[in-house]
Amino acid sequence: MKTILLIKEIYLEGFRNLGNFIVREYFKLFAWFSFIMFLVVLYAFIFRVSTGFIFD
Repeated sequence: MKTILLIKEIYLEGFRNLGNFIVREYFKLFAWFSFIMFLVVLYAFIFRVSTGFIFD
């Protein structure tokens, strides 16, 4: 019984840290993606303004 409890504790500890790692990396990736998309929109806006696009 003691062996089963030890295996259960090792399993839970391993996946507890893995979940935090996945969430942290996901938000880091999402932040970079958002920053790059903002730069694309900023570039498109500056390009339209510099070429004389009429905003109606």
